[in-house]
Amino acid sequence: MKDLLKVENLCKNQILDHVSFTMDSGEMTAIMGPSGSGKSTLLYQISGMDQPSSGKVWLNGQEITGLSEDEKSNLRLHRMGFVFQQMNMMSNLNILDNILLPAIQANKGKKDNRKSKAELTENAKKLMQKLSISDLADRSITQASGGQLQRACICRSMINQPEILFADEPTGALNKSTAAEVMEEFVELNREGTTILMVTHDSKIASRCSRILYLLDGSIHGELILGKSDTITEKEREERVSQWLMEMGW
Repeated sequence: MKDLLKVENLCKNQILDHVSFTMDSGEMTAIMGPSGSGKSTLLYQISGMDQPSSGKVWLNGQEITGLSEDEKSNLRLHRMGFVFQQMNMMSNLNILDNILLPAIQANKGKKDNRKSKAELTENAKKLMQKLSISDLADRSITQASGGQLQRACICRSMINQPEILFADEPTGALNKSTAAEVMEEFVELNREGTTILMVTHDSKIASRCSRILYLLDGSIHGELILGKSDTITEKEREERVSQWLMEMGW
């Protein structure tokens, strides 16, 4: 199987030190490690939001670290999705229009196969229905809970059918029960084929992923393979992750 994502000897000043790994299409991988280990920095380098000091990243066979800033911006818009702890929703737009925004931006840049506003809106509404927030379409962002807004952010990240979804502490601002509900949405997206690379400090959240990479002092110091979520029970997954993290010095 061809690697969807390939990271080779990635360095960023004194933060990242020759990080290398690959991801197959359909994987859900968590990056864990102590504060200051370089987790978020790694995500920013891989996605082209920042330029590494050295090393290379390939997405579906295309080397992206050498692209211009405009080319990287276009790649992020059309081929990547992003979900962050800080949700970055536009306060002057309702929730549906926040979800639609990247689709409208992507549509403007197309020479062929442009979609009508009605088609884009229908796609957004289907995503909202899938994540059980259809009734929030006309609400402002101040009229929704944190969990509802994070679901809207997931919809926004998926509106352009990305090849890979990057998530940086997507449940970090949520309480435990809401975080678990939002994580279920990520698991379901992954079951449907979405490739996800997620930074998290929460071992319970990480246990739902198929693989965990442990980052320490800017380098990968360990890897745990858990497999798909239906291969072992949730409790067994959590126990394996807790034991492994202890071995890592967590």
